[in-house]
Amino acid sequence: MRNSYQMNRLDLDYLGTFLTVIDCGSFTAAAERLGLSQPAVSLQIRQLERRLGTTLIERVGRKARPTAAGAELLAHAPKIDAAVGAAIEAVSHHAAGDAGRVRLGTGATACIFLLPPLLGELRRRFPGTEITVTTGNTADIVKAIEDNLIDLGLVTLPAAGRMLEITPVLEDDFVAIAPAELALPARVTASSLAGLPLLLFEPGGNTRRIVDDWFAGAAVPLRPVMSLGSVEAIKAMVGAGLGCSVLPGMAVPGGTLPGVTVRPLFPRLHRRLAVVIRRDKRLTRGLRAAVETLRDLAAGQAAAIAATSASTGPNS
Repeated sequence: MRNSYQMNRLDLDYLGTFLTVIDCGSFTAAAERLGLSQPAVSLQIRQLERRLGTTLIERVGRKARPTAAGAELLAHAPKIDAAVGAAIEAVSHHAAGDAGRVRLGTGATACIFLLPPLLGELRRRFPGTEITVTTGNTADIVKAIEDNLIDLGLVTLPAAGRMLEITPVLEDDFVAIAPAELALPARVTASSLAGLPLLLFEPGGNTRRIVDDWFAGAAVPLRPVMSLGSVEAIKAMVGAGLGCSVLPGMAVPGGTLPGVTVRPLFPRLHRRLAVVIRRDKRLTRGLRAAVETLRDLAAGQAAAIAATSASTGPNS
């Protein structure tokens, strides 16, 4: 099938030779500048003229000058050169791995409370990289990664897929929150929440499923008065005195909220977050840096746990 774009109509090397001949004023001088033989230069000019169907250069005495058609081509040469230069510069960023894109999928809570500094660092290191973030539940993110609609996921486990590489990176403890006027025990159990109005995440995601299983494990019936899709909405409702909730700890930075009581849960309840990527995914420098940055969360958390353990040891 014939190429509809006809990209071979103008050979850029031949065009460069034409411009050099005009600039030098002779085929011999152009050959010396280009490091070619004079017959090779003449051949390139003949092939360019054959491609365009017209004579481009005429000899006036010993001087090579453009014909009327050659002058037309000469007028377009700066635009052609600029367009080619821009194309080469744009592609060179991709060749160096500095540009491209990082399409990341994660949950809304991690997007709000975990990703901003990480993505800020990625943008600082790779300013030419296009970064897009999609929020959703684990099943939706994993499906999008399998379909190559996004490149990388930070999701709440469990997650599975034959083509996927899944690396746990972070454990996030849940906490109970309640209006300040509502007395909560020092360690909140499922039973202590049983008689209180509960505001929880909407069903369907792994985070809500983990909370449901915690209540079920204590044989406590779960009857939330409201289910919401936004952690910020839940916090606002609790702050307004409409009920209490069980939230991922990262949604409560520093373990405190103005006008809200925050307590740990007993027994401990936590979720595990993992980095998910296709095993066959080609990694640009920007995407590789994003993967490494997210995986570094595991090392950072391990160091924080070790430091906490040391400070609360028998000699503290």
